[in-house]
Amino acid sequence: MELIQGVKVKELKVIPDQRGRLMEMLRSDDEIFAGFGQVYLTTTLPGVVKAWHLHKKQTDNIVCVAGMIRLGVYDDRPDSPTSGQANQFFLGVHAPLLVQIAPGLYHGWKCISPDEALIVNTVSRPYNPDQPDEYRLPPHDSHIPWDWSTTDS
Repeated sequence: MELIQGVKVKELKVIPDQRGRLMEMLRSDDEIFAGFGQVYLTTTLPGVVKAWHLHKKQTDNIVCVAGMIRLGVYDDRPDSPTSGQANQFFLGVHAPLLVQIAPGLYHGWKCISPDEALIVNTVSRPYNPDQPDEYRLPPHDSHIPWDWSTTDS
């Protein structure tokens, strides 16, 4: 898959032992590290879609640590060489990935596991409730060519 300009993927290594597991997600010496603002956990119930939103200043680093999600990213930037392209990622307990999403890209996900998905997002800027860097479209907005329905093929 050709990645949208501004999307990066880091395969995460899970290190198991007799006590459990360890998985590093993002380090300040990673090539893709874009700064630190805050880390937060969000959850999504089975079958629920949380989309579409973008940030004008913030870089997201999304990891699903429990359950599974189908993450969509859409490039609506008119001056981008990948304008009009979409990327799809499956991430979670069965696919340990970090997906980095640059400012200006619409993104969202659907929980595709039978249990609640837990998503950790390490963002480059702290949330400012007085001036939120959050711009939204409805999940089924016709402007974005994306189908959130599950298919069997």
